Amino acid sequence: MILSNAEENYLKAIYALNLLGKERVNNQAIADKLTINPASVTDMVRKLDEKKLISYSRSEGARLTREGLRIASKTVRKHRLWETFLVEKLNFTWDEVHDVAEQLEHIQSDKLLDEIDKLLGHPKFDPHGDPIPDANGKMTRIHSTPLSEIKEGSKVKVVSVGDNSAAFLRYLDKQGISLNGILVVKEIQSFDQSLLVEIKGKKEVFLSTEACKKIFVV
Repeated sequence: MILSNAEENYLKAIYALNLLGKERVNNQAIADKLTINPASVTDMVRKLDEKKLISYSRSEGARLTREGLRIASKTVRKHRLWETFLVEKLNFTWDEVHDVAEQLEHIQSDKLLDEIDKLLGHPKFDPHGDPIPDANGKMTRIHSTPLSEIKEGSKVKVVSVGDNSAAFLRYLDKQGISLNGILVVKEIQSFDQSLLVEIKGKKEVFLSTEACKKIFVV
């Protein structure tokens, strides 16, 4: 089945919302995920329902069918493999790859995707720490915790970030925070729950609560 880029993006958005624990998602949630007007969602979800890629009703929202899940998972796989390829082979930085991968993920060549996967050594995670689905849609998951929930005095390792925007990733770079980096929570501020953290045993910085909610650690 040949789908438009927009159709694949909708399936990927529903897939991402499903991973957050939402089995069925309403139009507003889809619109928020895609940063579009909610009024424009209705026609697309009906179209995807007609193609049997989602099960949709106005009262219950949308749920991926087995075929919809397969396509969404494959699109996510392509996106994350492309991000990894751009970083590891073309020297892009982690804040540069998302928008480029958004374009490349719609290439339909299975052979190209398999060769990239092989060239990269079948990676399990992308440059942001997100798991890469395998050819069967299965992913390796790490049970991580937001930095905002870590107790004072704890030593942790950064395993993923929950915001792939260029602005947030550049902010982390500026602070010296990267994947697999070691952080020590030195102090939790009582008035706003911001954290004073030691980074890689070298410097100490204050991180806002909102930033800490987007940094996942083990």
